[in-house]
Amino acid sequence: MRILILNGPNLNLIGKREPEIYGNQSLDVFLDAMKTRFDGCEIDKFQTNHEGVLIDKLHEAMGKYDGIVMNPGGYAHTSIALADAVKAIGIPVVEVHISNIYEREEYRHHSYTAEAAVHSISGHGLEGYAEAVNYLIKY
Repeated sequence: MRILILNGPNLNLIGKREPEIYGNQSLDVFLDAMKTRFDGCEIDKFQTNHEGVLIDKLHEAMGKYDGIVMNPGGYAHTSIALADAVKAIGIPVVEVHISNIYEREEYRHHSYTAEAAVHSISGHGLEGYAEAVNYLIKY
């Protein structure tokens, strides 16, 4: 099984950014270590701060990946275009949020991309990424 982990804006700062919300561990270090947990899967990762690049990566994933784990960051709450791309590609996408978006500011409570995804995981820290991969394996 081939899985793409796609991360949106500011997720390159995990481990440094607001550690009281996101923790102290680097997302890159966690994801690299996670690859050994799923030795039957080929896991690629990509991060960008740009909405259009996320959409391009979703399009490029068609025919290459069996599933996508996506943390769209703040775009989850604002980007209908990103949600449309998730719907258009025909690949199961699991949305992940490190923090619990439902316990944060009200504007974070709605996710357009979660509506397009097959599943959404929120508030399980970095371990949410592993949960998402497990979900895709069983899906």
